[in-house]
Amino acid sequence: MTVFHRNEKKEALPTELKGGVVAIGNFDGVHRGHRSVLGRALALAEERGVPALVLTFEPHPRTVFNPEKPVFRLTPAPLKARLLEAMGFRSVIEYPFDREFSGRSAEDFVRSILVEWLGASAVVTGFDFHFGKGREGGPAYLMEAGRNYGFDVSLIDAFRDENAEVVSSSRIREDLAEGDVVAAAGLLGYRYTVEAEIIGGEKLGRTLGYPTANMMLAPESQLRAGIYAVRFRRPDGSLHDGVASYGRRPTVTENGAPLLETFVFDFSGSLYGEVCSVSFFGYLRPELKFDGLDPLVAQMKQDEAEARALLSGVQPFSELDNRICF
Repeated sequence: MTVFHRNEKKEALPTELKGGVVAIGNFDGVHRGHRSVLGRALALAEERGVPALVLTFEPHPRTVFNPEKPVFRLTPAPLKARLLEAMGFRSVIEYPFDREFSGRSAEDFVRSILVEWLGASAVVTGFDFHFGKGREGGPAYLMEAGRNYGFDVSLIDAFRDENAEVVSSSRIREDLAEGDVVAAAGLLGYRYTVEAEIIGGEKLGRTLGYPTANMMLAPESQLRAGIYAVRFRRPDGSLHDGVASYGRRPTVTENGAPLLETFVFDFSGSLYGEVCSVSFFGYLRPELKFDGLDPLVAQMKQDEAEARALLSGVQPFSELDNRICF
């Protein structure tokens, strides 16, 4: 996967990537709705024998406009790029988004980025995509710009699930805030996954017979605190089932920072410093405060047994789920 950062590195687009089909959007989550847009771009590029590219924006525009309430990101940039690569894209442009960029006209966006820099032969985006200062550029504007500059435009309708409800990143965030990782996976089309560097902890789990791989998630994460059945992936691609606790550890700390602690089944060795991923398969119970370590250990044994049972027969939702979590 080649990732370009237009404003930071002033990278020129390689000649072999010009004239491609460009899918435009934030694509946070790369969920089933997004993949209706992304899949159309891939299919169109294959039909025409031209490259398929993704144009996305970092950081999320809502975070730029409201930094006091940053968006709970489903897929930070590195994970989003990995998901797009798994779909079949080989290049993604992470265009830096700031207030200066948001003040550029819709005409400037089309001319300088889509035409002059990318040389887009076609653009694929959602039916409600808006761009440019004051959101002056909308679907009708983009269609007209395509006619003027000579690129085709495909606008994809909202994707609806089996209950005829629109699949959206907001719905998925709400499910995760409730701990309903099964419902979230149904909308994503793969198990919700986080990745981060493994950091040191207080090593209490080791003394209790449950050593954990610890991760700090983004402060804006709204994942419900509790115990989850998970699958753990190392950078070499090796997979292990496990049970994870997300929360503040009320039995052993007064008000600790939220931490994701994963007991990795059937593994021994050091993981410190590795950037690993954790995929969530089921919510087992809420975070609880126990009266001492003995009842805590007894519950951890039960959590382990439940997680092993839940994970023993799981099957992938899709090929993307198979690539990420299996």
